[in-house]
Amino acid sequence: MVDQNNQNSLNAALELFHFAFRAFTSGPDAILAEQGLARVHHRILYFVGRNPAISVNALLKILGVSKQALNGPLRTLKELDLIAANADEFDKRIKRLTLTAQGQMLENRLSQSQRELMTQVFSDAGSDAEQQWRAIMQKLADTKFEHLLSHGQNPSAPVSDD
Repeated sequence: MVDQNNQNSLNAALELFHFAFRAFTSGPDAILAEQGLARVHHRILYFVGRNPAISVNALLKILGVSKQALNGPLRTLKELDLIAANADEFDKRIKRLTLTAQGQMLENRLSQSQRELMTQVFSDAGSDAEQQWRAIMQKLADTKFEHLLSHGQNPSAPVSDD
């Protein structure tokens, strides 16, 4: 239950979060628009890039979308030769996704704008503020997605295929 005395402060935090997210995604969104792509395509490229040979089912878990919702954007990325889908070596029913060289270049360009923004903001705020921000983001993510997070291990640790 939200303390009514604290509601204005929480609303201000929600507003900051909204505009921070818009600032964070505006660079990649502009690049994606040039390509006729949307934010969902960046999310796919990002997680396939961090989890080479990821199965479609594992990607579905990470993204939290249905197979139907993933199908169209994934098909577009394959048609644009940004992602390759190959049958698993041991189970041909499983499709393994990897970025093509062109996909790697686009994903790096998209994510680099975000890395540069974070580098600048963290540098301006200082290492204590960065660590506090990371702790807050970790707590927020843990409320629903702890099972998908690496918790300080390899940040590209793959999600299981089951």
